Amino acid sequence: MTKDISNMQRIAVLPGDGIGPEVIGQARRVLDWFVEHRALAVAVEEVPYGVEAYRRHGEVLPEATRAAIERADLVLFGATGGSESDRIPPDKRRAGSLLRIRRSLSLYANLRPIKALPSLYEVSSLKRRVLEGVDFIILRELAGGIYFGEPRGIELLPGGERRGFNTQTYTSSEISRIARFGFELARSRRSQVTSVDKANVMESGQLWREEVAALHAAEFPDVALRHMYVDNCAMQLVRAPASSASLTALSSRSASSGRSSERRSAMATLRIAPSGLAMPCPAMSGALP
Repeated sequence: MTKDISNMQRIAVLPGDGIGPEVIGQARRVLDWFVEHRALAVAVEEVPYGVEAYRRHGEVLPEATRAAIERADLVLFGATGGSESDRIPPDKRRAGSLLRIRRSLSLYANLRPIKALPSLYEVSSLKRRVLEGVDFIILRELAGGIYFGEPRGIELLPGGERRGFNTQTYTSSEISRIARFGFELARSRRSQVTSVDKANVMESGQLWREEVAALHAAEFPDVALRHMYVDNCAMQLVRAPASSASLTALSSRSASSGRSSERRSAMATLRIAPSGLAMPCPAMSGALP
C-alpha cells in the first residue's frame, strides 16, 4: 500500500520524563504498525523534552523541539516531572513548562474518556456491578484558572512570616469556549452535560455556572444540562460511576484542583484511558514563547 503524501499528517513525539518513554514506546509500536500495514499517511518526528533534554541541551524545551511542535499537526506526549526534574533550576523549568506550551498553542480542552472494560473489571477496586455500563468523558478547562492567574508568588511579611498566593480567575470567553466544546461533544454522544464547579464558595465558580447556563439556553437547549459541586461529583464518580454513563462532565480548573486527589483516585480505580488535548484549529500554528 502506498501513502498519500498530499494528506500527510505531521506528528511530533515527545517521550518526556518518568514513565513517559515507556508509554510512548508502546504507542509508537501501534502507530508504526498502522504506518507499515495500513499506509497511514503520517510523518513522525521524535524530539527530546524534559530532564533528558536538559541534560543534553541545557534546556527543558530545546529550540529544535519548539520548532517540531510548531510545525506538527499532532503532538504525542508522554509525561513530565518527577524527582529528577527538581534538580533543574526553577527558571529553566518554567521557561519550558508544559503549561506554557499548552497556553501558547491554545490547548484549552483536556479530554479524559472513562470507560470500564470487562477484561479489566478484576483489577479495579470497585465491584463489577458498579463498573458495568461506565462510559463518560471528563472535559477539563486547561488554559485558564488558578494555574495561570496573576498575581502569584511567595512573599515575606513584615513579621518574618512567608506567604504563598495564587489567583483564580476566568473570563466569560474562556468559559464559553470550553462550554461550547462540551455541548458540541455531548451532541455526538447522548446529549447530556454535567458542569462541575465551586460556585458555592468561589466567585469564579459563580461566573462559570452563569456563563455555562447562558450558553446552554442560547445555543444548546437540546442538550440536558445539570450543575454539580465538585465535592459531590468526586463522591459520585466512585459511588455510582455508571450513573454518569455517556455524560460529558465539564470541569473548571478550580473544580478539578479542588478535589484532585479524589478525582484522580476515581480515574485510576475506573482504569481511565489516556487523555488528549484539543484546540480550535487543525494545525498548531501558534508560536511558542
